[in-house]
Amino acid sequence: MSLIEVGPGEAELVVRGPGALASVRLFDWSRADEYETVFAVEAVADGVRARLENVTVTVWDDMSEFFDSLARDFRGWEGERVWINNHLVVRATFGSGGHVYLDWTFRPGFYPGDWKCTVTTVIEAGEGMTAVAADLREFLRQG
Repeated sequence: MSLIEVGPGEAELVVRGPGALASVRLFDWSRADEYETVFAVEAVADGVRARLENVTVTVWDDMSEFFDSLARDFRGWEGERVWINNHLVVRATFGSGGHVYLDWTFRPGFYPGDWKCTVTTVIEAGEGMTAVAADLREFLRQG
């Protein structure tokens, strides 16, 4: 997991666990207005690549808070936690060995024939999840 500066004032976030085959990249950040951030997101896993060009996150979506809460609960939790946006869904479960399993589901639309893709990134619950949460917060507020 890492926040990468790709130009002056422009960064992208890549989420992947150590040695993982799956990754999720958030990039092409822009601010629609003071309440909305728009970015592209791409998932890559074994033989799969999915991309959404325009994911809009508002200040009320609390994406940063969702990831911060996962980092705070490094000792684990029961069940599944979910963050939902119109085109992106992130499901988090706490697994054995102190790891957080993040299922990233991309969906360009809501019709039965629309495609959907889910990839899973596995992040260490302590420092790893804390780094992802901090990098996500920084990515969303850049500019």
